[in-house]
Amino acid sequence: MSLQFLLTALVVVVAPGTGVVYTLATGLGQGRRAAIWAALGCTFGIVPHLAAAVLGLAAVLHTSALLFQIVKFAGVAYLLWLAWQALKSGGALAISPSKGAPQPWPIARRGALINILNPKLSIFFLALLPPFLSGDPAAATREMVLLGAVFMAMTFAVFVLYGAFAAAARKAILSSDRAMRWLNRSFAAIFAALGARLALERA
Repeated sequence: MSLQFLLTALVVVVAPGTGVVYTLATGLGQGRRAAIWAALGCTFGIVPHLAAAVLGLAAVLHTSALLFQIVKFAGVAYLLWLAWQALKSGGALAISPSKGAPQPWPIARRGALINILNPKLSIFFLALLPPFLSGDPAAATREMVLLGAVFMAMTFAVFVLYGAFAAAARKAILSSDRAMRWLNRSFAAIFAALGARLALERA
């Protein structure tokens, strides 16, 4: 495994995306433990796309306009639903001092769906992993799985750090109604913008 791959993967993981936004919103809204579950869900949402890249299904998705559009618009609808959940009072992503104990599985499931319903992720792995393979056809599958596993581990570690940062700021945010309103609206706008960007993506 090359240093170049590790640096490339780190840059990709650290760059703020939908999973990072979700983990930050969860950390601010429900604390550190919830943020860890959000990071775990986002990480496991990578598995179907990694499997698709390894099995060659990502190429099928890339060439099938109908399949790509179906997955894409399911993702768009889901991101708009998350925007609504951040905006409405009592929503799953709304920052509020009245939140009860975190519910691990719903949190993780939402994070997983964010990545599962992003068809560009399969194509991303199809483009990212092959240049870092040794060139031995017999070892290609094993090497792609290993590189994907390292990418997932880095994703989880970085997202947990993002979540811990958000959770640390939670107490200060909860003391200000104005800050909570501003953040809820901001997260709603970000999810809506990400949904709009996904809607414009092409295979």
